[in-house]
Amino acid sequence: MNHVERFRAVMNFQPVDRLPRWEWAMWWDETIARWHGEGLPRELKFSQVMDIAEYFGLDPYQQFWFSTTDPTIEATQHHVEGIVSNMDDYLRIRPTLFPNHSAAIASMRAWAGRQQRGEAVVWATFEGFFWFPRTLMGFEKLMYAYSDQPELIHQINRDLLEFNFRLFDGLSKECVPTFMTIAEDMSYNHGPMISKRTFNEFVAPYYRQLIPRLQESDILPFVDTDGDVTMLTPWLNELGVAGVLPLERQAGVDGMKLRQQFPQLLMVGHFDKMTMNRGEAEMRAEFERLVPLMQTGGFIPSVDHQTPPGVSLEQYHSYLRLLKEYTGL
Repeated sequence: MNHVERFRAVMNFQPVDRLPRWEWAMWWDETIARWHGEGLPRELKFSQVMDIAEYFGLDPYQQFWFSTTDPTIEATQHHVEGIVSNMDDYLRIRPTLFPNHSAAIASMRAWAGRQQRGEAVVWATFEGFFWFPRTLMGFEKLMYAYSDQPELIHQINRDLLEFNFRLFDGLSKECVPTFMTIAEDMSYNHGPMISKRTFNEFVAPYYRQLIPRLQESDILPFVDTDGDVTMLTPWLNELGVAGVLPLERQAGVDGMKLRQQFPQLLMVGHFDKMTMNRGEAEMRAEFERLVPLMQTGGFIPSVDHQTPPGVSLEQYHSYLRLLKEYTGL
């Protein structure tokens, strides 16, 4: 099977030759800096994600993150928290937002053929309707604004939806991604940061317009949200979101319980990153925990967030050996 066939088969709960070997969130910059001192070639810079993945023998999954604040595709270019307090602030800075991504979209052409031949999987990330208002306002001001300035939140999200539609129309002409993630991070270790009522009023209406557009192009929509996604999953499921990641173990997520509750839910991640510096035995036990979930289909095991700098290069090689073993089915 090629990479695209394998991904689609897993996500359709069909038999595969092996599971994908993919680190969806890769590594911290501090992690790469540490590994440079432990044998990772120094010419492999933190920004060279695909080159590092190839060095480690991981499958080629090329991400394009479309920032709302910077005309790059780098996921590190999106933090401007707290600069908006009211509508006047937002209208003043709005001309500096929603950058022109034509250069990034044009760069997708080089990947279109590779994806068509099954040599790589292309995925794209849009910023979501909780993420972006929080980026602009910061958490505390956003929480008050849901009550005190609802029109501000709706104006921000209407503009974001229009921006995402423009992006989608542009990128679809160059390379239709196999799947997409919507960055939200709206959960913490006890569940969603907002109530179902707030979600229904300020987030759900925009998903109801965006998700069908992705589905029309046979793109699987995932939501990227840290923390405990358990309570949030049915809210997303109602809107047509196909999958969630990264299923953080430290937040108490139980993938098998989610599978029992939502048999068709697609999942990525769930390997507890906190085991990675405790030795191979602990990492093997963590993979063993995931075996029943792997056997259900619709799940790709991956570190449940970026590999932290406490993990040595030797320990990461141990993880990769185990990943190859357990994804070999």
